[in-house]
Amino acid sequence: MRHDIQDWIALNLVTGLGARTAYQMLEQWGNPGEIFQANHNALASFKLKDDTIDIILEKKTFAQAEAQLKRLTELKANVITLADKDYPKLLKEICDPPLVLYTKGNLDLALAQPAIGVIGARRCSTYGEFAAEMLTTDLASRGITIISGLARGIDTIAHRSAIKAKGQTLAVMGNGIDQIYPKENSLLAMEIENFGGIVSELPLGAPPLPQNFPFRNRIIAGMCLGVLVVEAAERSGSLITARLAMEQNREVFAIPGNITSSNSFGPNYLIKDGAKLVQHWQDVVEELPLGIKARLLDKTYSENLVQAELFPQTPLSENEQKVYDLMKFDQTRHIDEIAFACKLMPSQLLATLLELEVKDKIKQLPGKNFIKLS
Repeated sequence: MRHDIQDWIALNLVTGLGARTAYQMLEQWGNPGEIFQANHNALASFKLKDDTIDIILEKKTFAQAEAQLKRLTELKANVITLADKDYPKLLKEICDPPLVLYTKGNLDLALAQPAIGVIGARRCSTYGEFAAEMLTTDLASRGITIISGLARGIDTIAHRSAIKAKGQTLAVMGNGIDQIYPKENSLLAMEIENFGGIVSELPLGAPPLPQNFPFRNRIIAGMCLGVLVVEAAERSGSLITARLAMEQNREVFAIPGNITSSNSFGPNYLIKDGAKLVQHWQDVVEELPLGIKARLLDKTYSENLVQAELFPQTPLSENEQKVYDLMKFDQTRHIDEIAFACKLMPSQLLATLLELEVKDKIKQLPGKNFIKLS
């Protein structure tokens, strides 16, 4: 850690000092130590409240910063400051970058790769789950870091899918990294540490208050080349993140949804407003900077050639084609419905469904439901 890390943490702990104002102060004074040495009039020129100025002048947050450092050591966690070389480059470009980032895990590889944020509804549909899993898996397996917020629903699926694909993923939290929210994602957070890491600008011990999450969302958007919205209701945090991404000059991608579903309002609205409609992973890669796009597409082309030579595709049998034609990309079909439509014997149908799964043509979902993959 930096020798002046306590100054950075202490400045980040000052009540009433926003990230944007703190950044402006750093532009003037250069480092937190100089800010703590400034006089009352100089601090007042930034339109700070008297209470906030008193905290800085009297260095009231230094004892708390020292306690935070001790706790960080116990947790084997780290703090990255705005002045560190390993601070995320894209995040530093936004108008109000966090002064510090509390981190756990190994972020080096995750931050070295191009990143896409995957966000969406906490209460997502089967279609949303499938779409998030499919696209996240495809992107992560091709060397794109997946960033999300560790929330229930789409966020959880995005992190799990990236890990399953042996890719990199980062979880940006709206509370201290020493307490996982929601609690049921505690084991997932531990897995994420092995495939990237968890990140927060909030101090250790900070609870997951509602007002924290819009600030969390700006970090998700700021660390990415673009954000992909899977499902989102009319007034949701995902739409806030998408708006922040637009303001930060990031790409916004959206998966279209059923117009009768409330969770489809967000992505469909974004598409009307100019977001890129996404059906396949290539739709995302096509909008990335030229160098990154060329590298990813060339890598995929080479891998596909090798795959085709090692595992040539065999044509579908008559029964397989019959069942495959009954399937849909955007709607599950129950096994009883498939059986009634294709008129196959139960043993024949089960064998056919298994073959289609092996060939990655369909996927079985909970409840004996199936959906088309390719």
